[in-house]
Amino acid sequence: MGAANDHGVFGLDETADLLWFYDMHGYAILRGLVGEERLARIESECVDAQARVLSGALAGRHGSTVFLDDDASAPGVVNYVEYVSEVSPAVADAVTDPALVSVMSAILGPDCWLRAHEQFGVVYQDARPGRDSGYARIGWHSDWQAGPSLDVWPSTAFTIHVDGTSPANGFLRVVPGSHLWATPAPFRNANGVTVPEGARASGGRTDRTPPFDMPLRFEKVRGEVAVYAEAGDVILHDAYLWHSAARATDDDERRRHVRGGYFGGTRPPAGVEEFVKNAAR
Repeated sequence: MGAANDHGVFGLDETADLLWFYDMHGYAILRGLVGEERLARIESECVDAQARVLSGALAGRHGSTVFLDDDASAPGVVNYVEYVSEVSPAVADAVTDPALVSVMSAILGPDCWLRAHEQFGVVYQDARPGRDSGYARIGWHSDWQAGPSLDVWPSTAFTIHVDGTSPANGFLRVVPGSHLWATPAPFRNANGVTVPEGARASGGRTDRTPPFDMPLRFEKVRGEVAVYAEAGDVILHDAYLWHSAARATDDDERRRHVRGGYFGGTRPPAGVEEFVKNAAR
């Protein structure tokens, strides 16, 4: 199941190979952490939370009208449930699984922490296309660019895939090895928010200058690859990795996942919401 045979996919007994691949490429897929039974519970609890946000039964902390379709003729879709680990025991169990924590600790250090209650916590994302959806993808970016003035970095993001990915329902695009480049901080981040003064000039695992500029939207990038996931797979990617999302080509397909991140830098004080929203959509 190793990298040589399955393009960066590793089982629970192959973590040494996973860590090598991640260090080299900036991403990897962990397979076997979320089996069928666990995935079924995650799906059931997240879909229930999604319905309760839409109906108003779940507190505003977990959803927002910004994620609802404004078209009054459409039924409306909640594309995001924020802090989902607070309302889904199955999600909370998966994102703190000792196997995942062990991998994160090896990448980020033994004091790494899960962003569960800061910013928007762990998020359930329903990235369905179609006119009844408010989902909007973003172009090429690195997660670090969301907060280049913060001290929370480095970080590793995870996505637990409820649905497998494909050209039909959309997939992750990455530039392998780009986490090793010192990517310049943008004037505005990927969500159009002005980057505050005091931001670092660049961010990456090394001080190596990128060989070309990061595109602003969805252009083809030299060396990019498609990262496909099976249902239950956990994609890990570095905060400095260049990535974007390929849009679904079939409006009837679904692409749902649970996403969040572990951080190796300074944890913000309780109650401080200074992260900038920057969904890797």
